Amino acid sequence: MFFALSLLLLCAGISASGEFQCTMIPGKLRQIDAGAGEVYGVNDKDEIFRWVNSDWEHVPGKLIHVSVGPAGVWGVNRDSNVYKLQDNEWMSVSGLLKQVDAGGDKFLGGVNAQDNIFCLRRSCTVSRSSAVYFTHLDGGLKYYSCGPMGCWGVNSGNSIYFRHNVTPKACQGTQWEHIDGSLAMIEVGTDGSVYGVNSAGNVYQRDGISAKTPAGTSWIQLDFCATFKHVTYDNGYLWLLNPTGDIYQCAETNS
Repeated sequence: MFFALSLLLLCAGISASGEFQCTMIPGKLRQIDAGAGEVYGVNDKDEIFRWVNSDWEHVPGKLIHVSVGPAGVWGVNRDSNVYKLQDNEWMSVSGLLKQVDAGGDKFLGGVNAQDNIFCLRRSCTVSRSSAVYFTHLDGGLKYYSCGPMGCWGVNSGNSIYFRHNVTPKACQGTQWEHIDGSLAMIEVGTDGSVYGVNSAGNVYQRDGISAKTPAGTSWIQLDFCATFKHVTYDNGYLWLLNPTGDIYQCAETNS
């Protein structure tokens, strides 16, 4: 059970658009995801939580990874089974994945235990059927995340890639572009902003993303005085987990 916000502050992080003023909030999570105005997370016991009225609300079920976005709320368990939250119940769907991302335009991305990459077209994500067909993409990634401008991923060597021309009907896109830098995980916000964490725990934001340059132009390191293992962003808030699972909610301020 979680309670009211803590007043413990973290150093402000400088971003491309301003600063983030951060507050550590009660609870411990292993993974967190924000999108489409909602925030979900899972802890080391595979328990699921969502952020409601400035508190964590327990959600029945067991997952090791959860994602929320325009495609809805999806997750995977320790057996790589894939689930969709349908009418407040977890519905098992066909396929085996270790990580999913619901941030695309009502399409789903994900990777399996062998780092094979898959996507699920919008016509499948909005269906109420549990029998769905995942499209296999070329390449190999350990983490995959999508947004309105395209999809991003990192492989087992922490190399970064961007997938061009991804659409709800053609979620496989066209080709990969290798992006400079090295990240351990990466997340795309509902608004198309991109954040990642490297192996040293430093947080980065992709700058220069636009319709003309969907892959952006450069990385900006956010100047936090702490290290982190997971990042996600939505609606002006950056959510961060440190190596021990402490949760930080960072409000974006214009400077």
